[in-house]
Amino acid sequence: MSTPPDPEGMRRAMAAYVSALHRAYLDVADQLPPGERARMPLLAADDLTVAAVGARNLHVIATTDPLPDPAGPEVELDDAEGGLRWRLRFFDPVVAPALGLIDESDAPQQAQVRDALGLSSVVYHLTVPPGSGLTPHHAQHAGTGLAHTHATASRDYDSIAHLAPGSIALVREMRAAETAGLDASTVLLAREISPADDVLAGIPLTSGSAANARTRLLAVLRGSP
Repeated sequence: MSTPPDPEGMRRAMAAYVSALHRAYLDVADQLPPGERARMPLLAADDLTVAAVGARNLHVIATTDPLPDPAGPEVELDDAEGGLRWRLRFFDPVVAPALGLIDESDAPQQAQVRDALGLSSVVYHLTVPPGSGLTPHHAQHAGTGLAHTHATASRDYDSIAHLAPGSIALVREMRAAETAGLDASTVLLAREISPADDVLAGIPLTSGSAANARTRLLAVLRGSP
């Protein structure tokens, strides 16, 4: 039977995972026009912290929220990749006891995890299920997928803002909600921007619904049936 990695080994594995994830993201961003690349959420973020959060699932959360200096058993590592710099922080129920009260036996509880840490500004929130491993292949796949998702959403929201100039504040809030993984909030904001659309009204407030709400809102604003 293999011996579980020691805490230091786990931190090194996590640091390598985040670095590989960001490298894959940057590889996709490098293929975009300069202006579009500059609007990519990860590249536009200032003072970035990546929180590696151990609940039942492993949560990897990039945030621009200011966090206090590490205290007690907390660990922080500085890292960089291709001009992108971040601090990697580690949280578990010992560091943040509220995490121990979260029940993820049925599904990941992203909103509860963020609330346990008091995070509000989220650039991305990925979940690694138990047993998945922090492999370079998984990190590359996650980073590439995240970059493509961000690029598509960014183009859509630029178009939505252009087509709905009277709802700029709501569009900004909707963009931030989708980036943070708040699917229900994204759908509700889309409905507020276009309250008369029956298709938007029928989109469920469930996980995975944000992209559907965004693409439908864009279609409505463009006059598609």
